[in-house]
Amino acid sequence: MFTTTVDGLPSRSFDADRQGPLSDIRVLDLSRLVAGNMLSHVLADFGADVIKVEHPDGGDDLRQWREQGHALHWKLYGRNKRSWALDLRHGPDLGRLLQMIPHCQVLIENFVPGGLEKFGLAPERLWSLNPALVLARISGWGQDGPYSNRPGFGTLVEAMSGFAYLNGFPDRPPSLPPLALADMVAGLYGASAVQTALRVAEKTGRGQCVDLSLFEPILSVIATEAAKSALTGEATLRAGNQSSHTAPRNVYLCADGRYLALSGSMQSMAMRLFDAIGRSDLKKDPRFMTNDARVEHRDELDKILASFIVSKTLKENLARFEEARVTAGPVCSVLDLLDHPYVKGRESLVRVPDAALGEVVMHNVVPRLSATPGELRRPAPAVGEHNQDIEQWLDKLAAKQDA
Repeated sequence: MFTTTVDGLPSRSFDADRQGPLSDIRVLDLSRLVAGNMLSHVLADFGADVIKVEHPDGGDDLRQWREQGHALHWKLYGRNKRSWALDLRHGPDLGRLLQMIPHCQVLIENFVPGGLEKFGLAPERLWSLNPALVLARISGWGQDGPYSNRPGFGTLVEAMSGFAYLNGFPDRPPSLPPLALADMVAGLYGASAVQTALRVAEKTGRGQCVDLSLFEPILSVIATEAAKSALTGEATLRAGNQSSHTAPRNVYLCADGRYLALSGSMQSMAMRLFDAIGRSDLKKDPRFMTNDARVEHRDELDKILASFIVSKTLKENLARFEEARVTAGPVCSVLDLLDHPYVKGRESLVRVPDAALGEVVMHNVVPRLSATPGELRRPAPAVGEHNQDIEQWLDKLAAKQDA
């Protein structure tokens, strides 16, 4: 069913019997959409038993992000998880969830602050059932502060955080990222925070709240701008593909219509670059001798580099810069990567079985651990696919406790 040949990508199978280093961790994921799914996705890839608690009617909203009718987002970020369909507004279902709390190490939620309490699941009640429980609370603006009760979608955060203001070209409006970047960054931060809290719980027997806003993680990525703005009293204007703190750095058109990305952010690299384009004289030019000077005169330097690069094809430019040990590379679409020798050789993308598509392409487990790697254990589940297994397991536990 693929419109592009992906036979060169390695094929992998799911195996539910594989074990990962987090196989003794059970996670209840009550979140929806991206940030929580990214957080639990990292834990699941390394063996955690992630149980997605979803509403029986439609499940996680991420399932509705579709391409040609297929829930590709869910297929990728729902992998290695189990689905437990519960309506938490229904008393017996809420009781089932509470029955599970003593047997879990982590609970993830992304309600507006106070939403968990409205279900009768305040942290104090959860800790009375399981004192070591780690509670990851994801929200747009955090559990406290003046914006805590506001809805917090990633788009709003990407705009208000300063990211969009920096992103794009100076003669065009601020540009939002083309993906759920704030959510993804927050989820990755959350995965490390949860594992830190688990380490503390192992030592002390006490759980804690991980207060994870969408705003603060993406702000941390551009936090040098806060230091700079405080120092200069000025906001950094968008610079397209250039940089406000190093030069040269840009994307350049080649003779064959393809694009090359180049960075000379290190002093030694800039000097090698000048030699590579046959302009060793620039090394002694006061405009280009230091990084500060190059940043000040970056447009002049860009014109020199652009005129050289556009005279050659991408292949010719890459060969020249590789020989000169200059940091340059091609601008690829993800479509290009499906047949790229690096991606195939590194096995960064793999093909896995899929009930609807036959196969689906997805990213491999990231990062790679040499001794205890993550595994592909199960495909993303259907809504409520594991209800019977989970509830039978709970009933057996209850019967043992009563015996």
